[in-house]
Parts: sequence; C-alpha cells; structure tokens
Amino acid sequence: MATAAAALASEPRAGFVRARWEALLKRAERRLPSLTRYRARESLPIELHSRRIYVVPSRFGLFFGLTLAAMLIGALNFNNNPALMLVFLIAGAGQISLHRTVANMRGIALIAIQGAPVHAGDELQVALQFQPADGRERPRLRLAHARGETLFDLDAAGNRVDLHLATAARGWLTPGRVTVSTEYPLGLFHAWSVLNPDHALLVYARPEPDAPPLPRTSTADRGRESKPHGEDWYGLRDYRSGDAQRLIAWKASARQDRLLVKEFAEPHAAEVTLDWHALGAMPVEAKISRLTRWVLEAQAQNLAFSLVLPQLRIGPARGSEHGTRCLRELALLP
Repeated sequence: MATAAAALASEPRAGFVRARWEALLKRAERRLPSLTRYRARESLPIELHSRRIYVVPSRFGLFFGLTLAAMLIGALNFNNNPALMLVFLIAGAGQISLHRTVANMRGIALIAIQGAPVHAGDELQVALQFQPADGRERPRLRLAHARGETLFDLDAAGNRVDLHLATAARGWLTPGRVTVSTEYPLGLFHAWSVLNPDHALLVYARPEPDAPPLPRTSTADRGRESKPHGEDWYGLRDYRSGDAQRLIAWKASARQDRLLVKEFAEPHAAEVTLDWHALGAMPVEAKISRLTRWVLEAQAQNLAFSLVLPQLRIGPARGSEHGTRCLRELALLP
C-alpha cells in the first residue's frame, strides 16, 4: 500500500515537471528559434550553414585541454622554451581541428525523404537523401534519431541513410527531429545540427486479422467468357495463326473441310462491392480495418471491385493502382 501511494503521489510531480519543461522549451523556441528548432518544421531541401551548426568540446577534447593546461603550467614553471613551443604547436593543431570539424558539417543538404507505405503496426523504412552542396566528401557523420544512431560517410554525389520508424496509427507520419553530428577529424570537438523536415509519409490502416470472406455477387449474375483454356466446352471457331495444334479439332475440320479450333469457357470473375454502409453499426476503426483486409484480398485474387465510402465511391476496377488508391482513402478517413 505504501508503494502504491508513493507511486500515485509521484505522478502529479512528474506531470508538473513535464509541463514546466514543455513551457521552457516553447519559450526558448520563441526567443531562440535557430538554436532549439523544437517545433518549427522546415521545407526541403534543408542546407546546413554556419549559423545553425553548434560545436562544443568533446569528452576527449576536455581531457586534451586539461592536459595542455598542465603542460603549459609545467613549461612556465621551469621556464622551458621548447616545452612552451610544443604546447603552442599542439594547441594550434587543436584550433585547426575546430575549423575542420565545422567545415565537415557546413554545406550538407537534406534534399529528399522517401518511404513506401506500410500498415499500422509494421516498421516503416524511411530513406533520407543527403548531398554536399559543394561536391566535397564528408567522412564520419552520425545521424541520430529517437530510435538510435546511424554512422555514414557522405560521398561527393550524395548518400541515402535509412531510418526505421515504428507505426502505431494510420494516416500521415512525420519522421520527426533528426540530429546530424560529427567529431571529425581528431575527435576534440562535437559539432551538430538539428533537422526538423516538414515531410509526411503515409501509413495504411491495420488489416483485420480474422476478417470474414469477401462479399461476392451470386453465381447467376456471373457471365461466361470464351477462353482458349477454360473449364467447360464452348464451341468451335476458325483456325487463326498462332493457335496451338493441340486445340485443333481434326475430325470436325475433316468434315467441314477447313481448320477448326476448340474453344472453352469459364465464368467471369464476380465483381465485389466493398460497402461501408453494409457493415452496419461497427466502430469506425473496425470498419476501416475490415475494408482494408478485403481490399488486400481482392488485390491478391485479381478481382474487379468497388469501394463505397461515406462520401466516395471508387471503381469498379482492378490492379495495383486501384488497390493503392483504395488503401490511401481508407487510411485518410477522419
């Protein structure tokens, strides 16, 4: 009981701290938008310039500075000119590495974001296309996201870096804030910049796992279609160039004194109507999930189908483009 009471008491405090932190970030965003980049999204392409690249000493850089300070104190204490010269030479190399670290970030541009739609609950692979504005290679870059980090080298022609995002709900999904950083060349300084691209990727609705079979029209409504390879006998027709010899009706051709070819028939595929209103009083998300499953099944069977939504009717049609449009409309329903 005491543990539960302590947990309940800590929840309001955690909520208060979170609210205060959010308020602080919002205030920082208003006063220092180029520093925080907390909420403002940017349209592509996004190019890194000097004013949006930030740099601090790394842990190794701090240790390096303390070591130089100790060497400087020792050299001054013993009035050792060669030691002083060595300290200044090493400090100059560190100063040059600072400019090289910033130059390794300057001019990088995020020019495109791509990702194939997936269903809610699946992992979405997002490709970020980076390109150096000056055509110069950028080694040892790091791309950090909420789900981890990726190390990459940027070639002169550009590179694609993949992110893997979790999807929980249908609709548009933004990649969110990503951080590009580097400690090249000596690891003394850590330079970084935050990118918040204004780009959204589509996530389809989650299909119902145990949906009932597709609604079909009755067999009486199906026509019959003449095909060279079918289920039932259909009749004879004149031979056409390209017909297979095994389909030639030799006895009938001898009687008619001309080449005749056998034809067979098979039923037309039933047209399927996937009607939102026919699902009755089901919850909205359950309807979307079932219709998504039916669209996928109709695509897999290459059936012509129509999708009837509250204010839209799509089809009848078949094929991948038709199925993609139906899945998109289902994903974007209110």
